[in-house]
Amino acid sequence: MDSGRAISLYELNNRVRGVLKDGLPPYFWIVAETSDVRENQNGHCYLEFIEKDSSNRNIIAKSRASIWANNYKLLKAFFEHETGQRFVSGLKVMVQVSVEFHELYGYSLNVQNIDPSYTLGDQARNRALIIQQLQEDGVLYLNKELELPELLNKIAIISSPTAAGYEDFCNQIENNPQGYVFYTKLFPAVMQGERTENSIIDALERIYQYQDFFDAVVIIRGGGATSELSYFDSYLLAASCAQFPLPIITGIGHERDDTVLDVVAHTRAKTPTAVAEFLITKMDETADELLYLQQEIMSLVSQRIVDEYAYLNGVATHLSYQLKEKIKDKLNSVDSISERLKHATNSLIKEKKHYLEIKEQHLKLISPENILKKGYTLTLKDNKIVKHAEELKAGDTITTMFADGRKGSVVK
Repeated sequence: MDSGRAISLYELNNRVRGVLKDGLPPYFWIVAETSDVRENQNGHCYLEFIEKDSSNRNIIAKSRASIWANNYKLLKAFFEHETGQRFVSGLKVMVQVSVEFHELYGYSLNVQNIDPSYTLGDQARNRALIIQQLQEDGVLYLNKELELPELLNKIAIISSPTAAGYEDFCNQIENNPQGYVFYTKLFPAVMQGERTENSIIDALERIYQYQDFFDAVVIIRGGGATSELSYFDSYLLAASCAQFPLPIITGIGHERDDTVLDVVAHTRAKTPTAVAEFLITKMDETADELLYLQQEIMSLVSQRIVDEYAYLNGVATHLSYQLKEKIKDKLNSVDSISERLKHATNSLIKEKKHYLEIKEQHLKLISPENILKKGYTLTLKDNKIVKHAEELKAGDTITTMFADGRKGSVVK
């Protein structure tokens, strides 16, 4: 092949540029959907225009576009004033564009004008219809009503295992400065393309079988074009997440755009790293609360010890005083009883002594010796007192006792 016939890439691109410039009108009105809308620090707006097929699922055309700062400021204010909504991704718009081709940067469109009569795009309209249906079904805010546990460290993760966002999340969690321990389990899923919906729902069903092992579910993906987020605008996926028994936290890589999945989730973070920061912050709050409770308990215990010590000292002093008074009372009582016993004993002894003296006097009066002294005698037979005459018969030997002696005799 003759190398002299070849041209450089730059020359080819330059010819393409010329053909486009000469063969196309300077301006076109096109209908497209906005995607990945962003404004840089110089005020220029960069975005993508996309078109989907009749199923409204697959993108069939895409083009880079720009709106230079001086024009973007006017068009944005005009559009938002007329439509009452922000100029963001997901809007179906009618715009006037010029076709640009640059040897280095390639094909793009430059927006010159906009027709505000085109407002919501297919993507945004689809989101609105899904959200409306979820609200009518009474499930839109179910997941948001769940309470996050105080200790939020057992996490089920739905993500592509090869995604950079998943790696960023794991690095952030594992290397947190405070050294918190997180227990994570990956449930792999496809996070882009037509399989996204079914794949995430399947992962949720696997987590459901082990829900008692987890505190929350994290759904994360890396960055990418805003147009890819349409796969997260799914009624079945949103309904499954809204009714899931564990709180769901999303971080699907876009700060500017909210998908239906973000709307129904318990908590929405802009990126996987932001999700990790959220979990670490929750652990910080729990640690602070535990530290506060620890200090409160220590303070209460210390104060209780002081109060109880003072109380026991008071009780001891009171008991000591009462004991002394009680002992004093008991001693006085004992002294009183002792005096009463002593007096009663002396009275009893005196009384008994008097009684014995009377008995002694009585015994002396009735003693045989005293009776004999009065002239009476006692008759004895066989050393026994004879009380009746019939006890004696003739011939019996008897003894007669007198006060001053005895005399024997025989009965005739």
